[in-house]
Amino acid sequence: MAAYTLAPVSLADSEALSRNNMSAFWQDPNWVLSWKNTTLEKHIEATARRYPRRLISDRATSRHQKAIDTQTGRLVGYARWILPESYATTADGEPTWPEALGPLVGKEEEEEIKRIAEATPWNPSNETDPLDNKVTEIKHELMQRKPYICLDYLAVHPENQGNGIATLLVQSGMREAEKLGLDIFIVAFRPAWGLYSRLGFRVERELIQDDSMYGGDGNYGIRYMIYEQATNSGAQLVN
Repeated sequence: MAAYTLAPVSLADSEALSRNNMSAFWQDPNWVLSWKNTTLEKHIEATARRYPRRLISDRATSRHQKAIDTQTGRLVGYARWILPESYATTADGEPTWPEALGPLVGKEEEEEIKRIAEATPWNPSNETDPLDNKVTEIKHELMQRKPYICLDYLAVHPENQGNGIATLLVQSGMREAEKLGLDIFIVAFRPAWGLYSRLGFRVERELIQDDSMYGGDGNYGIRYMIYEQATNSGAQLVN
């Protein structure tokens, strides 16, 4: 039986991250509507060239973790978390959650990373922007209430789903949130609703939009979910 462990990401992970993440999201028919102008393989290739910029961006507040198969060393999952700015450093000025910091690069390397990203063709369909704008509008409204640690991205390759990898990644952030005394906020796509519910997240709001005019199934569902430290203090996390 495969065993998995968590590790920080590096720039060398960009290709593996792209294949893992894009393959996972390509399962969602609503998400694919934004990429009808390309194929999965082309999208993986383009995203791999742009991922280094994502990994070095917002380093003060962004935290990244990859899950790897301990036997093969293969990357099998990824999570990105966003800390509130006021919680990004400890009282002595050190970065919070240092083991999940993104790569640190010099100025010249940073400029080259940005140049490559900007030069990479990127051709999303903008037809579904009204749907995404509504999702973002509600997210911003809810997150204004208080500081949250936000699970910004979670992806497990389809070949590795069902093996507890997503749970491992989410619970890592849950432990950090508990240390900080922060509730957790997520914008949850339909395939992950069951996972988050099992881990103790509650639904704050649900948004169902009709995407049939863009070629979707008419049932584009988003749940805004929250894990509250006070009400879930007795929840058991897997070590």
